[in-house]
Amino acid sequence: MKYKRFCSAYVITVGLMMFLMWSFFLITGKVPELETNQAEIILHLTAEFSTALILILAGIFQLKNSRIAQFIYPLSIGMLLYTLIVSPGYYIQSKNYGFAAMFAGLIVLSVLALLLYTRRTNES
Repeated sequence: MKYKRFCSAYVITVGLMMFLMWSFFLITGKVPELETNQAEIILHLTAEFSTALILILAGIFQLKNSRIAQFIYPLSIGMLLYTLIVSPGYYIQSKNYGFAAMFAGLIVLSVLALLLYTRRTNES
């Protein structure tokens, strides 16, 4: 039961944070790529917001013991891991190593969440 709460809370929290972060950047005009690389950033934002939505849904389905969670939870972690691996490049180029370290920590937590989810699922 404790794994279920951690796994659910993790994906819901990360999904909400992704949504809030990108919303903040867009509202405050902190996405200069909208002027320079419009097609690329629109596709990137689509992937980021889709990941955030799937993460939140996965956590909700997990909490409700919905059978769809067994499919959507691993998918959501996979989507998250992809973005966590790709995204730090921007911050590394900008020499913002704090953000890069944050992404590394989130990769570890994401793998842990997936392993705990898998363990919980196998114990059921």
